[in-house]
Amino acid sequence: MSVELVSLRMLLVAAPPAQQDLWRKGAAMASVPIDLATAEAAAAAGTLSRDGFDLCILEADLPDAEKAALLAAARAARSAPLVFASVPRGGPRPAAVDGIMARPGSAEDARKLVEIGARTKIPTGVLIVDDSGTTRTVIRKILGASRFALDIHEAREGIAALGAINSGNFGLVFLDYNMPGFNGFETLSEIKRTAPNVSVVIMTATIDNKIADRAHSAGALAFLKKPFFQADIDAVLARYYGLSFVSP
Repeated sequence: MSVELVSLRMLLVAAPPAQQDLWRKGAAMASVPIDLATAEAAAAAGTLSRDGFDLCILEADLPDAEKAALLAAARAARSAPLVFASVPRGGPRPAAVDGIMARPGSAEDARKLVEIGARTKIPTGVLIVDDSGTTRTVIRKILGASRFALDIHEAREGIAALGAINSGNFGLVFLDYNMPGFNGFETLSEIKRTAPNVSVVIMTATIDNKIADRAHSAGALAFLKKPFFQADIDAVLARYYGLSFVSP
């Protein structure tokens, strides 16, 4: 990982002792210095509100009332920590958290999950590509409301987008399907040729399932049908960061 973080403060909530040990070992192996603290559920809300954490990982099987209190404390904290649920295989998938992490089975699993958490705190370069200025403004507003760290830029067509990607540092592109000049698929193909590590989300107002199938076949991370909303963007970002599947 290319790291711009000096260190990261992480709070582990209600994890049993064996899990705490795995997380500590994983944190010690991470490429970012991790200050890992633990708390029982009853004390965690107060700890979150005063101690300036970057990430909070809570056990998914906590009672709903306790999860709600912890989420409220995290949302109110000045440090705005992201909250992830540690979920056993086949276990409940809580709503309202910022992402899902599998309960680690080894120190290496925990290290991978810590690295994912660290990645969410490093600003991700995002490029919105659409020939409609109004649409770009709407997408920028939705992305701006995300709790993830995003550095948002715009381009009005495919050639300009390719120039920006070649000269910039982008991780994620929201790309309109129907544009003059280079259309979405032509631009996607060129991005995959010149910048294969950049993830691309194809957007369109066209009602055609074949477009979605073609987008995925061409290597797109996701397909969004316009109009889309905050929950749709949140799901794409969770997938981009690796926080939508129950596996490390």
